[in-house]
Amino acid sequence: MQVFNVEGMSCGHCVRAITQAVQAKDPAASVRVDLAAKEVGVESSLSAEQVIAVISEEGYGVKLA
Repeated sequence: MQVFNVEGMSCGHCVRAITQAVQAKDPAASVRVDLAAKEVGVESSLSAEQVIAVISEEGYGVKLA
């Protein structure tokens, strides 16, 4: 599982937006969001760069943890 630090997440909408964006690129992806830690864990065939691009497109600041 790749773990990313994501800034700007604060609610269920953020969780859904990120989860749906990643799963749109890889429907089999598993996405785990920890709002308190501002972390997103992704189990996917996508590369770290691809996941960062997808989350960035949703408007969040993101980097590999």
